Amino acid sequence: MLLSRRVVATLIAILTLVGLVTAPASAHGRLEGTLQPLARAHAHNDYEHPRPLHDALAEGFTSVEADIHLVDGELLVGHDPEDLTPGRTLQALYLEPLRQRVLANHGHVYPRRTAFQLLVDIKSDAESTYAALDGLLRMPRYSFLFSGYARGKVKQRAVTVVLSGNRPRAVLAAQRYRLAFYDGRIVDTSDLGPGSDARLTPLVSDNWTRLFTWTGEGPFPAGERARLREIVRAAHAAGQRVRFWATPDTPGPARTALWKALVEADVDHINTDDLSGLAGFLRATR
Repeated sequence: MLLSRRVVATLIAILTLVGLVTAPASAHGRLEGTLQPLARAHAHNDYEHPRPLHDALAEGFTSVEADIHLVDGELLVGHDPEDLTPGRTLQALYLEPLRQRVLANHGHVYPRRTAFQLLVDIKSDAESTYAALDGLLRMPRYSFLFSGYARGKVKQRAVTVVLSGNRPRAVLAAQRYRLAFYDGRIVDTSDLGPGSDARLTPLVSDNWTRLFTWTGEGPFPAGERARLREIVRAAHAAGQRVRFWATPDTPGPARTALWKALVEADVDHINTDDLSGLAGFLRATR
């Protein structure tokens, strides 16, 4: 005799309670429903991990970075042209899995409502690549996922797409409706702080070594610490988030010291290729 779906669901719930059926576990044995998302965790070159996107999600990351190239009308993911492989598209590696997650989690990437950033680093021609990306984001299959700008206002949704690399700023600024935003540069005074517009530039990023000499060895120079805090203060006053790349990422005391300084300064996104290392650090410093 066939059992109804309701009866089957009830039996599974009872078996779970008595320990005969286990719920799916994520990294380090954490239950998926109890995983605490990490607001500062950014997966640099996320696509280089064995399971792009999924490895970062298993650690609770809330920001991932994908480099894209426009090749024969497709957006292929990889750092350099020689790294590109047919089938490894932005759609396959990121958009489709995110769509499935958001549908499963009732409108959010994680079971609990958490902001999530997809940082898309354009490696090929800015305008033609963005035109292809814009068309993809607007597809009815995906458009409901993304934060959007329309009629002077931003509507936040499950995923916010921010463009880095070759960014067609003028094209973005001229659009009356768009599903992508601009990653500004900290050294550009028009991008950072109260003179900028977070509706276009919600994120400002820069190369750490372009702005600071300290790489975690010895004391953090007082002047550089003050400069870091001022950058964060100016960005936050304008409603912007802050990220640095080229920070030390080799396990050891220097990396730990620098990560600690970034957290203390309230930097929004900490860049890493070591997913478990940063996740462990952030959970230990809560």
